[in-house]
Amino acid sequence: MSDIATLVTPEMEQQRDVWVDEKVSEPVSESDIRKWAIATYWPETPPRLFWDREHAKKTRWAGIVAPEDFNPFAWPIRMTPVQPSGAIPGQKPEPGGNVLNGGQVDTFGVRMRPGDVITTRTRLSNWEERQGRNGLTLYTYLETEWRNQDDELVKRRISTIIRY
Repeated sequence: MSDIATLVTPEMEQQRDVWVDEKVSEPVSESDIRKWAIATYWPETPPRLFWDREHAKKTRWAGIVAPEDFNPFAWPIRMTPVQPSGAIPGQKPEPGGNVLNGGQVDTFGVRMRPGDVITTRTRLSNWEERQGRNGLTLYTYLETEWRNQDDELVKRRISTIIRY
């Protein structure tokens, strides 16, 4: 067991509930939706809702919509540098330097449509500490939300990062 009292840093305390990393997508196009659906369903034919205008008009969406897993940020002009995993910046690698992906949970709101412009942002929403078999363990929860130009929630993702 670890003698350290907490893995929570003052920086984490300051960053809690502060939205960061805001990005705005290019307008979603029918072509983007069609290509995503083809790639997702390959080698099968994707559902007509994603590529057939006449069929899509007759559905409850009254037009083409994107698959829920569609990512309007998948084709960036500038790449964001990959952040190395490991210790929290400014903190010694041990304890807390071991990092695991604890998974993610997505909740979907309105469907994306051609012409939508999506804004994404992320915040450190919560954390909890507990003793584990490897000592003090910190579970950190990052919340990412996507909203359309009408400020409607498109998707919320809660990602869990585990440090010990």
